[in-house]
Amino acid sequence: MTVIGVTAVIALNGCSGTGNPAADTTTATRTAPLPRGVITRTEAVAVVDHYEEVNAQANKTQNAELLGTVEGGQLYEQSKADYQFLPTWPKRDQAYYKKAFSYRDRSYYIPEGQSWFAVKATASGSRDQALLVFDKTTDRHFKMVAAVYRDSTSPIPAIDTGNHGLATAVAPSTRVGALAPDQIAGAFEDLYTTGGKNAGTQLASTTATRSALKTYRERTSYRNAKYATLHWETAQPTKPRVYALRLRDGGAVVVFPTAHNRMEQLKDGHIYKGYIKLVPGAQQAVFDKTPRVAILDELQGQALAALTPSGKAAVLGVEYRMVDSR
Repeated sequence: MTVIGVTAVIALNGCSGTGNPAADTTTATRTAPLPRGVITRTEAVAVVDHYEEVNAQANKTQNAELLGTVEGGQLYEQSKADYQFLPTWPKRDQAYYKKAFSYRDRSYYIPEGQSWFAVKATASGSRDQALLVFDKTTDRHFKMVAAVYRDSTSPIPAIDTGNHGLATAVAPSTRVGALAPDQIAGAFEDLYTTGGKNAGTQLASTTATRSALKTYRERTSYRNAKYATLHWETAQPTKPRVYALRLRDGGAVVVFPTAHNRMEQLKDGHIYKGYIKLVPGAQQAVFDKTPRVAILDELQGQALAALTPSGKAAVLGVEYRMVDSR
């Protein structure tokens, strides 16, 4: 990062006057302190490199404890779920997951006065950009707490680094256009719960929102619709912190947690027949393989969005993982 020193010339009046303004004025030059982030770019590079190394080791044997030394937040909740589900995946997918990867084409965004920084990068073996967030945890170590890939049709907008090379954080409660960063999750979950009739109307049409609406519409035509009902309820994210950075156009790019419960339940008439039960799928059976009259799945997610000063918020990418089924 390139930093530019700023000097200020301050005129200080003397304690006693001589009648001569020039003689009564002392000129002093002070250098204004430059803004600082929680980490330097060189240190941030080392943090990401260390994450890659430990992540590769942990993924080989699904060592959640080791992974927890470099991961936190919603990302860690999802990674632990991946470890549980891995045996249910095709062998090819298991091998791919265990293969080490690296982040290339990195751009670092370090905001002033925050405990965290972000990195825009592309994972080896992928063409899609991701926004990664590393936060300083209670044990004073940086951990990756979010990693959201944008979909192929929604590039990550240009992030403002005009503060002497630093990025600028946006407070989660600050409205930017239609929504504030901490309101996007509620709007997105409204797509699942009502089909976007309420807060969801504040979201622009993107691949992520269209997929959520498709899921909502299929609740009456999915494979068990003859016997059961299906609906979604907004849930509390395990790690609720929101991260936002100012964009060059005055908007904000936001990484936010999101969560919902998926409830499938036999219709009353079929419950009383007794011989009909809902059979858990492969991932649901990891938690409870017992056929039952109702199945409640808890899904924890993380998502990426762009807010514009005028217009609707755009969700650029979203990922969910099932973390419980009962």
